[in-house]
Amino acid sequence: MQYLFEYTDTLNSPYEAFEVDSSMMVFPIRPHWHYFMEIIYMKSGTGLVECDGSSYVVEQGDLIVFHPEAIHAIYTAASFPLKYEVLKFDVNRLYTENSYAPKLRIILNSANKNQSAPICFKEKDLRSVSASEIFEECRRELECKNYGYDIIVHNKICYLLVHLIRIWREKGFDTDTAAVLSQEVDSIHTITEYIDAHASEPIKVEELADRCNMSYSYFAKNFKQYYGRSCKEYIEFVRVCKAEDLLLFTDFDLSYISQETGFADSSHLIKIFRKWKGITPKQFRLQHIKKEDRKK
Repeated sequence: MQYLFEYTDTLNSPYEAFEVDSSMMVFPIRPHWHYFMEIIYMKSGTGLVECDGSSYVVEQGDLIVFHPEAIHAIYTAASFPLKYEVLKFDVNRLYTENSYAPKLRIILNSANKNQSAPICFKEKDLRSVSASEIFEECRRELECKNYGYDIIVHNKICYLLVHLIRIWREKGFDTDTAAVLSQEVDSIHTITEYIDAHASEPIKVEELADRCNMSYSYFAKNFKQYYGRSCKEYIEFVRVCKAEDLLLFTDFDLSYISQETGFADSSHLIKIFRKWKGITPKQFRLQHIKKEDRKK
């Protein structure tokens, strides 16, 4: 199955949103799979979608979900072109806390291949959801990347997923059974949630391996295979991304930013930031200020 694998950098791009027009690109979309979740919303045309051996006809106003690692392909089912919106995201970056509901990733994992949780949603099922607006707003936010764009995109995706889960519940999907899995230990697939939440604290790869009940060498090998970079590099880049947002959207000095993002001091921040971005934090901030001035 490896030759069908489509790599994506979930660290650099934990969320993606874009529009597909089959008349403007190489089509059809051949069979492939990836580690992130993908949802498409059909704006016009009729598509024939194959996913894990099953076929679906997706028409205007319909939506279909591809779970992580599902092999899927998209073809036109008529002579006229397809146009559809796409959302791709790392399920492990969806953070929701609730007193009675398990995390979204646990519900989605339980829904995968559950007959009561079909992946195709027809237009009539989505009347309570402004699906088209959700996809378009996520795309606009990720294109502009204005202040708080990641929060808006995250919330829009969670909003959409909760409505889809409600539809599943109406069809008999039991979300309570997913709660049993909520006590699961961390795995190579979920440890990034812990890293993101604790990036401002000291993090040792050995401790992450312990959390996954793995030896250091086995954890390190599998982490690099799954995410395309070492765990140490992953932690560094998470911190750089958090520093980048603080540089773009606040006036905090480097000393404060280094403390908030898990760097030992401002010198350490400058060194690692230059390593990943090719410029210093100060240069990065000045470039952004100049771009904003040009827009005015």
